[in-house]
Amino acid sequence: MQTMTEREKMLAGMHYDPADEEIMSEQLTYKDKLYEYNHLRPSEAARRIQLMREMFAECGENNYFEAPLNANWGGHNVYLGSNIYANYNLTLVDDGHIYIGDWVQFGPNVTVVTAGHPILPELRKEPFLQFNKDVHIEECVWIGAGVIVLPGVT
Repeated sequence: MQTMTEREKMLAGMHYDPADEEIMSEQLTYKDKLYEYNHLRPSEAARRIQLMREMFAECGENNYFEAPLNANWGGHNVYLGSNIYANYNLTLVDDGHIYIGDWVQFGPNVTVVTAGHPILPELRKEPFLQFNKDVHIEECVWIGAGVIVLPGVT
């Protein structure tokens, strides 16, 4: 029987080691685009839109995210509808998938988390383990300032 890679475990929703070399290498390529996004001048609106289309798994129309935007995978696992507004410091822990419907608004300092860690102490020993559960935010949702959306929430 063939052993699963850490990446395969990650995609299957199993416990995996997020510090795995293959995972970290892939993750860095996406985080570089996010770095560029966060360092654009406010006047560079066209480049901001272009980067959003490159960064996110899907990106609808008329979306605007204030910088800084934080994302573990640079938005690579985030599926955006249209007409979404995110205020400053939106954090997307997008190790799993995040689905955001049309007409969603985020207040400042909102965190959306897909990653969790083992509850049993013996599973928290080496290697460092994590699991992911997708988050679904449906249409016309307003998420106020400082809210934390936990893994698996719809």
